[in-house]
Amino acid sequence: MIRSLPFVMLAVGLTTVSVAAPQHSPWPGGVGIVRIPGEARPSVTVDDRQALILRANAEWIAVIGIPLEQSAPGTMTAIVSVPGQEPHSVTIELRPNVYDEQRLNVDRKYVDPGQEALERIFVEREIIDAALNGWRETSLADVSLQVPVGGRRSSSFGLRRFFNDQPRSPHKGMDIAANSGTPIIAPMSGVVTATGNYYFNGNTVIIDHGQGMISLYCHLSEIDVDEGESVSTGATIGKVGATGRVTGAHLHFATYLNGTAVDPALLLAD
Repeated sequence: MIRSLPFVMLAVGLTTVSVAAPQHSPWPGGVGIVRIPGEARPSVTVDDRQALILRANAEWIAVIGIPLEQSAPGTMTAIVSVPGQEPHSVTIELRPNVYDEQRLNVDRKYVDPGQEALERIFVEREIIDAALNGWRETSLADVSLQVPVGGRRSSSFGLRRFFNDQPRSPHKGMDIAANSGTPIIAPMSGVVTATGNYYFNGNTVIIDHGQGMISLYCHLSEIDVDEGESVSTGATIGKVGATGRVTGAHLHFATYLNGTAVDPALLLAD
């Protein structure tokens, strides 16, 4: 049996946390913060997916990714399980967030791929999805990320995108314009779970930072790490390029929590 926990016992994002966690950003593509008092480590799930947990003083903090496709205004329900207690549900109230529109012109093959390309895309999507939905149990002191490359932030998260005037999926990352060959660093330590040259993403690196926190780097000119390699914060993982579906040299940088893309700007240290 799951019951709702009294609000005074479990607050949702009411105060600033004392560790390097993002602020409560309860909108599609944002991050929900759930605070759980006590000593015993809880588990928190949303739609049967585990959420990342941090320890801060006398409480635990669940950091929950909110899907960009989530309806808002609306609600999300998190299930909190504490050893020795019945599971409790917590409701996160969501508010709308307006994302702008972006129109780009690209090579026609990236808008109307042929059958051979579609077969390639299908295989690659399975590889990428598996990496983005990974779970590696580990203790995390914070979820604060370094900026992976210096440059102009040319496209923001959540843009409603049109390629050659045809609607496509919204932008689930941050684009940082920089010269080809500029080094890209790991913004946080982790394990490289996928590398490859993919149809849309070009040369790509995916890093698992633990507890469902994943980062993605696309359109690289060069990949400098191998799958299975452990990387430390600040280690070079590749170089900026213009591979895949692009209009110029840049890094597409994306972050994922509990299998859903969230705005990287919410996780950056600066």
